[in-house]
Amino acid sequence: MENVALLKCMEYDVDLVEKKLRQGFELLGGNDFLRKLIPKDSKVLLKPNMLSIENKESPVVTHYVVFEAVIRIIMEYSNDISFGDSPGFGDSRKAAERCGLMEVANRYGVKFEDFKQSVHVKLDNSILCKSWDIAKAAFEADVVISLPKLKTHAMAYYTGAVKNQFGCIPGTQKATWHTRMPDANNFCKMLLDLNTAVGTNFAILDGIIAMEGNGPKSGNPYKMNTLIMGKSLTAVDSTAVRLIGYDNPLDTPVLKEAYDSKWGVVLPGDINILGEKLESMKAKNFKLCRKGGNFYFINPKVTNFLRGMIAPNPTLIIDKCIGCGRCKEVCPEKPSAIDMVTQGHISNPKWNMNQCIRCFCCQELCPVGAIETKYSNLGKLLSKLDKR
Repeated sequence: MENVALLKCMEYDVDLVEKKLRQGFELLGGNDFLRKLIPKDSKVLLKPNMLSIENKESPVVTHYVVFEAVIRIIMEYSNDISFGDSPGFGDSRKAAERCGLMEVANRYGVKFEDFKQSVHVKLDNSILCKSWDIAKAAFEADVVISLPKLKTHAMAYYTGAVKNQFGCIPGTQKATWHTRMPDANNFCKMLLDLNTAVGTNFAILDGIIAMEGNGPKSGNPYKMNTLIMGKSLTAVDSTAVRLIGYDNPLDTPVLKEAYDSKWGVVLPGDINILGEKLESMKAKNFKLCRKGGNFYFINPKVTNFLRGMIAPNPTLIIDKCIGCGRCKEVCPEKPSAIDMVTQGHISNPKWNMNQCIRCFCCQELCPVGAIETKYSNLGKLLSKLDKR
């Protein structure tokens, strides 16, 4: 049985958030719990979500107030605190400055790590991936505390405590992993192995303002008033997905893979939720990016053929497109699965769906939210039949 603290927090006020987080730690075991989590003289790394260069109040990134509140608490247990991330697009320092994290870090003497230096890591007890190049600062930290944002995600359905560590892979190497793992299930196995390699110790999920719809970058803010804390990343994520509408956590790929591989606690019966009651905290009419569950056939060749017909495709919202070409730039396929086609005074992306691996990097990193994921008519029909 894994303990998770579920807290109600109504606004981004640093004193209020600190108070709530302290209450969460008390529920989990108080000072004794924290001293065990952060042994004396530990080197602590905070890993926020800095997907891209975003403004302070953006629901895309971990809020700077949550970041500050965490630092205030961790400073009582360690004098060596750093933070870092490797955004999907753009410079990590600029991202940290724009969203307010750098200003907070400077006030408290917290060191910034740009995650550009990497170390090669072998993982013997892996589910799928045995060899890694990981940000040196993340790998060498004694304690890694993940500070994810609660958001929808086109490929993984949801992004939170487990997926946040994808930012521990430096720069353009993330695109390589998308190419190697175009299937969502294998991609999520990779994420579990990555967390094992990094040794992520704890998660504090920022869901005060979450993101619904076309996540993880172009969705809409949703006021959930929620903070979720725990040592088990999968227990934190399982609690979060149940709040936003996945009644069965196994409907999300990362939690299905975690359950199948016995990587972490997933099922509600194995999670002890402390603090608020889950039913009272559930979101109403939360817009998911993708519905849960899958459609399988016994013959793998048939499954793969039909998956190409029913899986969602990246779709251009042409009125929003500014012709910047970022989608082509971030496509991990070589040659790119996207061509920029000039129509009038602007160039719009056109996908070669025979080459597209449906990693949705284009959708994830479009700066204006001009790309969405949409099912074919057959996909919509089978999705409805699957839920009867």
